[in-house]
Amino acid sequence: MPPSRPDRRRPPGPRRRGGGPVDPARLAAYEVVKAVRVEGAYANLVLPHVLARLGLEGRDAAFATELASGTLRQQGTYDAVLAACVDRPLSKVEAKVLDALRLGCHQLLAMRVPDHAAISTTVDLVRSKVGPGAGGFANAVLRKVAGSSLVEWIARVAPDPAADHDGWAAVAHSHPRWVVRHLAEALAAAGASRDELDALLAADNVPPRVTLVARPGRSTREELLQQAAGGTPTAYSPHGVVVGSGSPSAVPAVAEGRAGVQDEGSQLVALALAEAPVDGAGGERWLDLCAGPGGKSALLAALAGERGAQLTANERQPHRAGLVLGNLTDRATGRLVPGTAGVVAGDGTAPPFPVGSFDRVLVDAPCTGLGALRRRPEARWRREEADLEALVPLQRALLGAALDLVRPGGIVLYSTCSPVLEETRGVVETVLAERPDASLGPVSGAVGGVADAAGPLPGTVQLWPHRHATDAMFLALLRRR
Repeated sequence: MPPSRPDRRRPPGPRRRGGGPVDPARLAAYEVVKAVRVEGAYANLVLPHVLARLGLEGRDAAFATELASGTLRQQGTYDAVLAACVDRPLSKVEAKVLDALRLGCHQLLAMRVPDHAAISTTVDLVRSKVGPGAGGFANAVLRKVAGSSLVEWIARVAPDPAADHDGWAAVAHSHPRWVVRHLAEALAAAGASRDELDALLAADNVPPRVTLVARPGRSTREELLQQAAGGTPTAYSPHGVVVGSGSPSAVPAVAEGRAGVQDEGSQLVALALAEAPVDGAGGERWLDLCAGPGGKSALLAALAGERGAQLTANERQPHRAGLVLGNLTDRATGRLVPGTAGVVAGDGTAPPFPVGSFDRVLVDAPCTGLGALRRRPEARWRREEADLEALVPLQRALLGAALDLVRPGGIVLYSTCSPVLEETRGVVETVLAERPDASLGPVSGAVGGVADAAGPLPGTVQLWPHRHATDAMFLALLRRR
């Protein structure tokens, strides 16, 4: 649940007569929210383009960013509030009007915006996009919203937490109910108490700080600490820096491609593959089976280069394979970075490589992404529980193919950016039951020493936003016997 404004019972300010020009920062937020709804866009990708087109910088850009991202995160809560203020089902409210009403709710209930400013600017926005009649409707609805604080609204529209805690949490923390249930099951399987559920859901609603990674042999953490304003070392990865302020593109090492933006959890996935011991001679041939868009591949190639190894990156979709190639190309020379054997566009379930041809294979499998809701606020509203029916068989097929590709004595690291048990424990247990030539081994190295990160199977690792300030990455290390 986002921090609410102090309880205020004063009535909202008077309505502005005639309407005024649309505020550019609010217009930017509106365009982002609309693009997410209409085009299936990702807010973090479309936002920079909207800000640039409208010429927003500094405080205006920050306001638009918080308004768009916060509205998308809290959409479930605001829809419950709006449903109590509207005399018809929300499905009958014009989509453009509903977008603006959600933006108005976020200003009224979670931002330090005076009531009169939040209402009048939202009404101006609705009038400009829909018409005067819709503006009057928006004005009436938002004046009702302004009559209570966020805490009061949740107490009014959410189920009783004592009788239906999951239902209350879904409204209070703005998560679909099915997501709440799956996250609660994942926490329980990892030995967490039920009390941690609210902490996890709340962490999903806190925008993550930007984390950089120094790619070994091309950059160092010390260089990033000098270049990134207010940067601090990451807690677990020896290559990471948390940025204090400023744009990552302003960091020279990032602008030159020698470093990148990467969550610490993803860094630990690459380190876990690189640091795990393999049996017998070898260790020189590495594969990233599901490489797109290439962030983990870039770190793996740097780690491979330090160890005299070579990484092959495979990605099924050609356009994503192009993104991987960009991440593995030295911007100064136009050549592949050291440690890279090449980039292949191939189906990971039927990979174009000989059986037993690799020593280490990473399967960073496509998943629901419910472990990265902090950075993709719209993802929770796009996914459906039925998606698991297609994703789980794909994950099993990819893990099985990876075990075919690794030599005896080699290792496969299976990871997902999701703690959902069907995608983590369920996949690993099913594949191990079908593969007598594979066994589960403990994840070691930097990630193996992370406290409170025991996964749902012995030896596996489950990271958490509320415990480790990372995405909820799951890691399981399988060894080919």
